Amino acid sequence: MKRVGYLGPKGTFTEVAARTLFPSDTHVPYQTIPTCMDRVASGDVDIAVVPIENAIEGSVNLTLDYLIHKQRLPIIGGVTVPIEQHFLAHPSQIAKGFKPEKVISHPHAIAQCHDFLQMTYQNIEIDYMNSTGTAAKWVADNPNEPVAAIANELAAKEYGLEFVHRNIHDYDNNRTRFLVLSQNIKADEVSGPYVISDKTSLMVTLPSDYSGALHQVLSAFAWRKLNLSKIESRPTKTGLGNYFFVIDVDQLVDDVLIPGVISELEALGCGVDILGSYTCYSLTDLHMKASSSR
Repeated sequence: MKRVGYLGPKGTFTEVAARTLFPSDTHVPYQTIPTCMDRVASGDVDIAVVPIENAIEGSVNLTLDYLIHKQRLPIIGGVTVPIEQHFLAHPSQIAKGFKPEKVISHPHAIAQCHDFLQMTYQNIEIDYMNSTGTAAKWVADNPNEPVAAIANELAAKEYGLEFVHRNIHDYDNNRTRFLVLSQNIKADEVSGPYVISDKTSLMVTLPSDYSGALHQVLSAFAWRKLNLSKIESRPTKTGLGNYFFVIDVDQLVDDVLIPGVISELEALGCGVDILGSYTCYSLTDLHMKASSSR
């Protein structure tokens, strides 16, 4: 049985992701994303499941930067989870006519519910927590405080909270993608309900003295007809204006095309690292869900 670390406490979307891919394994919550990754590096857990990208709020830079600069753990899988946010309160507050004075949650969750909060609780105080699960736990532990949490259904069940408003997120197609990181587990040992795609994630550092280097990098993929689903720049932390690029290619590493790209980029003076070659899964059939919403 594997030990799977995730961003806790219990009731977070990261726990949903971890249980989607590893339903029968041991799940260990940690307070921060870096701690999850550190515990894999130290061998305390076999796997870390961490958020990397939200459809509304974009990339989780903390995950990407820590993966590149601190703990270069292999990516062995990915999973996408639909995000449904709810406005939750303690039952004792509901019983006496709940009038929330403050709402707490993760910054991304607050941002994802911006329109609802502006229309329904325009002047409410907002406080940020490490995770939606942390917010739900705080409300459960402080029954005398007129505070609401924005969190998911799992958190409501875990901490015994009641729904004041359901599905308060601004966009119905909100989803978060999570990465699965491990030093010892192989990508073929990860499986999920629905396959979305195969990916190879590369880190590319451009030569500082080569004009048009980024164009040349993209051309190396284009003429080989390799589809790129994402390209993102992040600072190298070596000086202002110095960046590396994380590129997702929509296929697994093969014997010809991706090795050819790497050889071509290295010939240009680029640094190239493979961060992982893996399959991405989903909790739900996204194609069916998209069709039913039309």
